[in-house]
Amino acid sequence: MTTKHLLLAASLIALSPVMSAKAADALLSGAVKSATGEKLGGVAIAAKQEGTTITTTVYTDAEGAYYFPPLPGGKYKVWANALGFEHAKGDLDLAAAKTFDVTLRPITDYETRWRQLPGDEMLAALPDATPHDANMKGVIHNNCTGCHTPSYILQNKFDEEGWFKIIDLMKRLPGTGVYSEKNPINAVMEFNQKDLAAYLAKVRGPDARPLTLRDRPRPSGEAARVVWREYDMPVNPDSGLGLWRMTEDGSDWTVGTPSKNVLMHDAWFDLDGHMWFTSNNPNKHVSIGRVDRKTGDVKFLKLMAKNGLASNSHGLARDAKGYLWFDINTGRRSLGRLDPKTQEIKVFVTPDNMSPLGGAVTIDIDGKQKVWASAPDGALRFDPDTEKFTEFKSPTYKTANGLAMTYGVAADRHGNGWWAQMPIDVIGKANFETGKVEAIPLPEVAGIKQRQSPEALKAYEHNEIGFNYPYPWQQGPRRMGVDKNSDTLWIGNSWGGSLTRIDVKTGEMSLIPMADPKNDQPYHIHVDSQHNAWGNLWGADHIFRYDPALGRYTSFELPRRGTEVRFISLDESRGQLEILIPIYRTGQMGIMTIRSEADMAAAKRAVQ
Repeated sequence: MTTKHLLLAASLIALSPVMSAKAADALLSGAVKSATGEKLGGVAIAAKQEGTTITTTVYTDAEGAYYFPPLPGGKYKVWANALGFEHAKGDLDLAAAKTFDVTLRPITDYETRWRQLPGDEMLAALPDATPHDANMKGVIHNNCTGCHTPSYILQNKFDEEGWFKIIDLMKRLPGTGVYSEKNPINAVMEFNQKDLAAYLAKVRGPDARPLTLRDRPRPSGEAARVVWREYDMPVNPDSGLGLWRMTEDGSDWTVGTPSKNVLMHDAWFDLDGHMWFTSNNPNKHVSIGRVDRKTGDVKFLKLMAKNGLASNSHGLARDAKGYLWFDINTGRRSLGRLDPKTQEIKVFVTPDNMSPLGGAVTIDIDGKQKVWASAPDGALRFDPDTEKFTEFKSPTYKTANGLAMTYGVAADRHGNGWWAQMPIDVIGKANFETGKVEAIPLPEVAGIKQRQSPEALKAYEHNEIGFNYPYPWQQGPRRMGVDKNSDTLWIGNSWGGSLTRIDVKTGEMSLIPMADPKNDQPYHIHVDSQHNAWGNLWGADHIFRYDPALGRYTSFELPRRGTEVRFISLDESRGQLEILIPIYRTGQMGIMTIRSEADMAAAKRAVQ
């Protein structure tokens, strides 16, 4: 079977903010204490040189001291954030001073303290001691966070009528953001609408009493040795805002979670260390873009779609040759290949008798360097050598309650493909050699279905299934990652608060609860060369690493508030593990690295 492909010339737009002249590098350090003189560890200290788009963030150690890697000399904005404390900021000229000490004052206003919380901490504060409250909290966890972080809605206050109207709108928004009376109704929200509005008014209404807030420990040990380097991303040029970048960008935690108007979705390094991103927001300017890691300059590549806009893109992965593969919708959702050196894009279209790419498209490369992508009704395998697609169909696609579409896709080192049918909690497996497709069901979240009333269960029978219409007892498998140096598939269960681990050879499966299973919502998994599973918690403003040998989670804080990250990729090709995070809601591209204890000792000696 031949494959139609199109070679398109990409128009290139460069966005280059004015950069200040490079000066000699300097070492910035200092100490952070409370107003009572207590040394504060785990405080995020950020520095951004004026005239640039790049912010560097480090954390204080157990003694309250911090040490930046070498920074270009010049004038900087410096700020500090820590839960429970006011935002602190100041100006610094590194040519004149290289020390910046900070005194943080505690937040005394409850609403400011609440607004500062990441989404998982807001969820944790919601009462769930009774079966009724536990059910209401579960609806918020599953059905009110399908397309945004919990902090985006819970930072606000409305009376019961106001919450009722919001639910009335949202129960008809299936994730597209476009309201229509013809949209299917979320039966879970419909059945619980009155009770849910009353519950929300009780906890986040004008007369609501302050909730008990838990104090999440600040980063310590390894988590306090990280360095974040963030690059401002441009807002959608078609938004009409007249701004290059977000003004409320999550840098001041006390402001809360901002609105979203950025372009990027997924991101990957090329072999030179520059960052590329896909864009799934409708616009006229960008299909895929590039961020220069040295200067922060952003470039747009555009392929025109049949609707007159730039072709949208979503998933992204890099093969061994350095090509970047992504899905692209020029009119029929297809597979794109980018050569980062020439910036040439080639588009491969599935034959008319085969499914296009679709679902929440994820791209992965198997151990034989074949490309796998989501299709609405299964998965597609593409052979770059023969330029031929092979499709694998989900055993169950059409159901009485709608379509069981594919979400994430992953591929193992043996050349087999895996995909998640998030609406029905099923994992698909395609054996390429035999052509056999297997469906692996995930177990329900224990104890949830049993506490539902008979009336609720009857109402839920008519629920239209979808990515954002889950039942209260669903696991919600999203985007997956395979250990390419072993035989383990890792799946983030967004609603179940767990990881699924499957042996790709034996099929043995186990579920591993997250560190905070009631509030953590894992989204995408990527595995490093040491077999550690890394993932993003899109409502929690931190990422995690799970060490399967030790059975231990480590949490790494993001330096922004309201980040809503949906993708994580790792790169070890330059001698150091780099974690790349497209910071979706607040509008940055973030690179995280971890300094060793020896690195920190050297930094201290250099300052002294």
